[in-house]
Amino acid sequence: MEMITQIAISGILSIALSIVAYRLRMLTFTGALASLLVGYTVGLFGSIEWLILLVVFTSAGLAVTKLYLSDKSELGLQEGNFGERTHSNVLGVGIPACAFAVAYGVLHTMLNGKYDLALTVAFISTLTVAAADTVASELGMRDRKVWLITTFERVRRGTNGGVSVLGIVSSAAASAFTGAVGYLLILKGIDVYVLVPIAMGVLGSTVDSLLGATLEERGTISKYTNNCVSGFIGGILGLLIVLFL
Repeated sequence: MEMITQIAISGILSIALSIVAYRLRMLTFTGALASLLVGYTVGLFGSIEWLILLVVFTSAGLAVTKLYLSDKSELGLQEGNFGERTHSNVLGVGIPACAFAVAYGVLHTMLNGKYDLALTVAFISTLTVAAADTVASELGMRDRKVWLITTFERVRRGTNGGVSVLGIVSSAAASAFTGAVGYLLILKGIDVYVLVPIAMGVLGSTVDSLLGATLEERGTISKYTNNCVSGFIGGILGLLIVLFL
């Protein structure tokens, strides 16, 4: 695709997503600006297909956030007043995706695509981690039986590091869906490496829970930093697996 076309389409899609999400009260104003920045970066340095996957993930994640909003509100677990997410939410998930997109754009030109597959899998992995964690949090709260991941003692819903059967199953399904769609959309087919981002989604979500029960619970890191770190771990491990296996 001609660069000028890629720049134009990336801008249009990013602006449209941000405006729609803001108007639907899915993002705050700063969240919409952060979404625009993340989307444009991914579309410019990655590809339009990368951006489309990001749009699909973002739309699905925001939609899931709106589910059972009244129940979440009663439990004090909703985002904002209407389930809307801020720039911190967006950047916590978006920074790892942007990092691998920029690496892809730079190295693709410098090294003639030598690491394209590995970086693509890394990018998809950051989104499977985000999808798995989002669905686990938003749907897992429907399960009344929650255990702390570090000690397996029963805890209340919404506790940092709490896991449930519904949350685990939902997160695995979200990871599989995002990984398969991303692989088909960007790489135009399916091969054994599709299992990498799917596995990284489950692993990353688990890491998020572990960090939530330890560092986040102690106030050492925020949940947004937790999201960012978990995304990077999933992406980097996905990259290394493709490079060395």
